[in-house]
Amino acid sequence: MSDIHHLLQILLHFDQYLIVFLQEYGAWVYALLFLILFAETGLVIMPVLPGDSMLFICGTLAGAGIMSASWLLGLLVTAAVLGDAVNYWMGRRWGAHLFGGHLLNVRYLDTTQRFYARHGGKTVIIARFLPIIRTFAPFVAGIATMPYRRFFGFNLMGAFLWVGGLLGAGYFLGRFPWVKSHLNIVIVAIIVISLVPAALAWLQQRLQPSEHPSSR
Repeated sequence: MSDIHHLLQILLHFDQYLIVFLQEYGAWVYALLFLILFAETGLVIMPVLPGDSMLFICGTLAGAGIMSASWLLGLLVTAAVLGDAVNYWMGRRWGAHLFGGHLLNVRYLDTTQRFYARHGGKTVIIARFLPIIRTFAPFVAGIATMPYRRFFGFNLMGAFLWVGGLLGAGYFLGRFPWVKSHLNIVIVAIIVISLVPAALAWLQQRLQPSEHPSSR
């Protein structure tokens, strides 16, 4: 229970922890942020890392002059693009085996496949803004053998929109006094809002009637 409480404290006060890390480790913090974002987008077993809130907080620190906006944008866009690329090739090479062996939750795959079928290639872009789904969308694209050149275009555009949008939102909104003094509330709001689509998809799946073969 104490571990969960400690994790919540880190999530809600990530800006304070990040400032301490910057004071102690300097530029190495940029490498840590790169690895966190790469892991969330590139490792299909890590779909719950706090990418959205982390990007917003980094933007607020860049707006305050504590971090470099250009370094953040360049490094984190690169991390997001590379993460999705690795995820795509993992899905293309090992996807069926991982889900067939029950190493990953098949429900996540089913949800993302339905989302993919509904929105097509745009899913790679849209999924960037949806936790859990953004981790599985490139994986499903790989399983479906989507042409990599086409995938890469959506991947690059989605990374710029997601990383740049949230960094920019933090950069400009973080200057407002209310946002500065209530940043933990803003972080919670970002987490809740970003999880709503995934929660609705899960609820829709739970409420959908099961298909049983008709009796003869």
